[in-house]
Amino acid sequence: MPPKPIRLGTRGSQLALAQARLISKAIGHTAEVIPIKTSGDQDAGGRPGGDKARFVREIERALLDRNVDLGVHSAKDVPTELVDGLEIAGVPEREDVRDAYVGEAGSLRDIPEGARIGTSSLRRRAQLLALRPDLEIVELRGNVDTRLGRLESGDFDGLILAAAGLRRLGRADAISFALDPRDLTPAPGQGALAIEARESDDRHTAIAESITDRNALATLSAERALVAALEASCNTPLGASATLEKDDKMRLRAFCGLPDGSEWLRDELTADASEPEALARALADRLLSAGARDLLDRAESMEVGAT
Repeated sequence: MPPKPIRLGTRGSQLALAQARLISKAIGHTAEVIPIKTSGDQDAGGRPGGDKARFVREIERALLDRNVDLGVHSAKDVPTELVDGLEIAGVPEREDVRDAYVGEAGSLRDIPEGARIGTSSLRRRAQLLALRPDLEIVELRGNVDTRLGRLESGDFDGLILAAAGLRRLGRADAISFALDPRDLTPAPGQGALAIEARESDDRHTAIAESITDRNALATLSAERALVAALEASCNTPLGASATLEKDDKMRLRAFCGLPDGSEWLRDELTADASEPEALARALADRLLSAGARDLLDRAESMEVGAT
C-alpha cells in the first residue's frame, strides 16, 4: 500500500501555492498542497501592517487539528511567538532577500522627482522617504498581478516588491533593479520560507529538517531574534537583514523609523555566526540605547492612507 501523501497547508495565493510546490519538490515525497483561506487573505483594507498572525492563524489551526501535516509560510509572515505545540521545523535555501523596483528607472537616483510609488510596506515607505523625501509613496494592496496591472494602467510610476516573490512567480523580468540592503534594509525573514510542524510529530518534523539550509536557518534566526528583542510589531517600520561573512562571522543590519521618513536609526553589528540570537540581542541593545523604543512606539500611532 503506497504511503499517504504529505499534506502541505498554505495560503491560496499564487505566490503561496508556488512556494508550497517548491517545498513539495524539495521533500521528494508525494505531497498534496492544501490551500487554506486565512484572515489575511480576507482583509483587503485597514491600515498597513496589522496583526501578522492573520496570515498563518488558520494554517496553524489546521496543523493542530491534524488536517495538514506541515504548514508552509513566507517566513516574514510568521510571528516571533509561535502557537503552543508548534515549531518551525524547516527553513529551505533562501531566495533573493532584496527589495526590487519595478518601473522605468535603473537606480534609486534615476527615479523621477515626485514619482508616485506604490508599496504595501511601512518599512519600505519609511526608508524610501528617508532617502528620497520628494517621492509620493502610496499604499497599494493586492496580489502581484494586481499591483503590476495598476502600474501598467498608469496609476503608479513605479512599485517596490520583494524580489523573491517575483522570482518565485516567474516574473523576474519585471525587475528594473534590486535595491541595496544598505539603502533599503529588507524585512525580517524576507526571501525565506518557514515550514511549521507539530512539536510531537517526529516524522514530519524530520522531513522538514531534511531540507533545511543551515545558512538560511541561521540568518532567519538572527532576524527573528532581533524582532523579538525589540518587541516590534507589524505596525512598525523595521528592517533586519543578516548575512554570513568570511571567517565564520555574521553581519546583522537593522533599520527602524517613522513611516514618513522624518526620523530613523540604522545600525549593524558583526559577531560569531554560531550565536545568531546573541548577535541580535546585542544589536537590539544598541538600537534601544539610541532611541529605538521611542521611534517604534511613535510609529505605531501614525496613520498611513491606503489605495
